Amino acid sequence: MSDCLFCKILDGEIPADVIYESETALAFRDINPQAPTHVLIIPREHVSTINDLDEGHETLVGSLFSAAKQIAAQEGLADDGYRVVMNCNEGAGQSVFHIHLHLLGGRLFNWPPG
Repeated sequence: MSDCLFCKILDGEIPADVIYESETALAFRDINPQAPTHVLIIPREHVSTINDLDEGHETLVGSLFSAAKQIAAQEGLADDGYRVVMNCNEGAGQSVFHIHLHLLGGRLFNWPPG
């Protein structure tokens, strides 16, 4: 997608503070962090929203959560806890239409969120 911010990051057109790479995913620090640790984990394949996922994406989505687990351990969050969030559409706060996980940690999170 030529106008997708995250696709441009994947293509190297826009710089990012990349902290994790795999065959299926890329993770980088959010430029507007909502917690001391705020990492975005994106698939290398462009999928606009959760609503666009199908059965063929199960492995892809699973790889994002595997990445979250590895990054949480790498960042020292695994024992104290962390939050993983994926928003779907504007009403839920999705502002970049390329599915992505937010991995947040380093502070106390209330429930219910926002």
